[in-house]
Amino acid sequence: MPPRVALELAVQDPAGAVIAAGVGARRVELCSALGATGGITPSAGLVEAVVAAAAVVPASDSAPILEVHVLVRPRPGGFVYSDAETDLMLRDVTLAVDAGADGVVVGALTPSGEVDVARVRELVAAAEDAEVTFHRALDVVADPVAALDVLAELGVARVLTSGGAARAADGLERLAALVERSAEVGIEIMAGGGVTAADVPALLGVGVDAVHLSAKRTVVDAAGPGGGGETGYEVTDQTLAEAAAQALRTTVES
Repeated sequence: MPPRVALELAVQDPAGAVIAAGVGARRVELCSALGATGGITPSAGLVEAVVAAAAVVPASDSAPILEVHVLVRPRPGGFVYSDAETDLMLRDVTLAVDAGADGVVVGALTPSGEVDVARVRELVAAAEDAEVTFHRALDVVADPVAALDVLAELGVARVLTSGGAARAADGLERLAALVERSAEVGIEIMAGGGVTAADVPALLGVGVDAVHLSAKRTVVDAAGPGGGGETGYEVTDQTLAEAAAQALRTTVES
């Protein structure tokens, strides 16, 4: 396994970023409506608030300065985007970077299910010096291993993938194939998708560079018919985050 495997937490507010920093995560992926949609672009104000929260958490040898990577996804559903949607994503990438984000998380596919080279190239260019992660759109690409070559040439730093399975723990074979190819093209593989602390050893066993999970729980807070019904809202759970971080440390040290 890589000598330093990163932990990334998907968070939806500044409190989540503080928890992530406290357990030693290297990055957060900031998004909104994670449980309901799989994640969509957070507001510009939320990006600013989370960047500010991450900046005031003191770094240490065990907990480096937390990086904030912003999901840029304009809507739920598939990853084939119109020109208008692409323009919106480009605007959101620029806003995120201008707000101090360390990176953005993007993805776009063609109607035939391949990486949309033209749109991804535009998104990478808009990110300028910020890192770019290609999200789980990779999991619906027909040949994700071959797609790594394309994404590396476009300047993408890493991919987030479950290995094409509903849960990353069930996609180990493909994850291993992606890891093998990634070493040749210079792109990181981050395993994510239904990950729990118990899954960490197996994921690290195939050599991924990072593990991504949400570590979230739902707060019951009925809002009535005008506020989303009885669904409540999600927050980052301290105990789940600590368990994932401990599982990663234990596995790396063993």
